Amino acid sequence: MKTLQKYTLIIVLLAITVACKKDKESIDTEKPVIAIDSETAFPKQCSTIKRGTSFTFRSKLSDNVALGSYSIDVHHNFDHHSHSTEIGECTVEAIKTPIKPFTLVKTVNIPGQPQQYDAELKIDVPADIDPGNYHFMIQVTDLAGWSSQKGISIRILE
Repeated sequence: MKTLQKYTLIIVLLAITVACKKDKESIDTEKPVIAIDSETAFPKQCSTIKRGTSFTFRSKLSDNVALGSYSIDVHHNFDHHSHSTEIGECTVEAIKTPIKPFTLVKTVNIPGQPQQYDAELKIDVPADIDPGNYHFMIQVTDLAGWSSQKGISIRILE
């Protein structure tokens, strides 16, 4: 009888242990996507923008699970440096020393944790900044922390 009770207790404990195991959560291992090839995307590679004006950044962002945020980084390329994400070559001016370069770093939280998001951000370009070659960097991060970057070469005109 005691042997039967021991085996019954072992079976009950084993059943409880197996029944209480959590389902294995799927882990997001995919990076989000930045689509700058759509018709409405701006700026595009080699775009020109006049200083003293405003423009609207537009891009389609997507992720397999949930988007978290995106950021924009605009900085001069007067020294002809490059980023590994640039797509294609643009005409560049001679190397020069910056006097008053345009810089912008802006992060935007994406509301509602969507899988798709049409990013739009109005950007004012001051009238007194150095004209010339600039990089327009886009980064998107999903809720799991994965990120993707795209670099676009633009020119700011007088």
